[in-house]
Amino acid sequence: MLIPIADQSQIAAARRSAEALALELGFNGLRAGRVALIATEMASNILKHAARGYLSATPFADGTGRGVELLAMDKGPGIADVARALEDGYSTAGSPGTGLGAIRRQADSFDIYSRPGIGTVLMARIRGEAGAAVAAGEGELGIIVVPYPGEMECGDSWAFGVKSGMPSLFAVDGSGHGPQAAIAARSAVEAFEKSDQMDTVRVIEAIHRALAPTRGAAIAMARVDRPAQLVRFAGVGNIAAAVVSEGAVKRMVSMNGTAGHVAPRIREFAYPVGGSAAIILHSDGVSAKWDLAAYPGLSACRPSVIAGVLSRDFRRTNDDALIAVLRVAA
Repeated sequence: MLIPIADQSQIAAARRSAEALALELGFNGLRAGRVALIATEMASNILKHAARGYLSATPFADGTGRGVELLAMDKGPGIADVARALEDGYSTAGSPGTGLGAIRRQADSFDIYSRPGIGTVLMARIRGEAGAAVAAGEGELGIIVVPYPGEMECGDSWAFGVKSGMPSLFAVDGSGHGPQAAIAARSAVEAFEKSDQMDTVRVIEAIHRALAPTRGAAIAMARVDRPAQLVRFAGVGNIAAAVVSEGAVKRMVSMNGTAGHVAPRIREFAYPVGGSAAIILHSDGVSAKWDLAAYPGLSACRPSVIAGVLSRDFRRTNDDALIAVLRVAA
């Protein structure tokens, strides 16, 4: 859920929503209280320093564990000296200066990206008591999904899986928006999860067939082939894709068409990677005009922070929007 923060009442709403999510996920009272405290501090910081922004509260489940992720995004003045801002007692707003430090202490995982004049994105994760990793060592995910304004269901979706040691990230953008687009997205995710194929083209072909009864979708899949040090990618339609490795960003190529209806050619492309790699997939609800070179240091941040910055600055407000970032050791 993406909670707008623009007045004092929304701070309380953010706290209640985050705490309710934690309790729904089985957190005990103490850990749910930590979630509520962090949400309150994050929302208060947005209002105090940036006047407006967003707080997202979502479950996470990846190679780092399971729990609640809180992500604060704003386009405020930014922070000139992040290290100093994390010290208790430092403040630019006349407050006690304990907010960022308190968030970092209470969180199990913490990251921040801030640039003067651009704004701040702040991530905090709190693991559940049974916070075992979904697939230990198989990567960390950052996901932001936002439905078309006024819609209860989202036509954009994603899935993640690991087969034979190869992590795979899948993204789908159901045609249009609303319930029918959401049906197409669910059908695509189900077909991806059922597939036992290792070949990306065969997986995309199976999803294409599964989408025939629906209005269709744009789909894309990236698989990390560690032995070959490659990212293998196949897509149909306008899912934008990129792989970030060794400081370089390589845009990946999808074929024209609409999965489920017209897909005249499905082809795999392979992209060399080394060391740690970040895979970025997003729907056309996020403009593809982003350039990581405009954000020094962002590529080294946690996947959720990368997703948060790109969503904040490039998300369109007239469509469903998905951005998914996977970081793995190639």
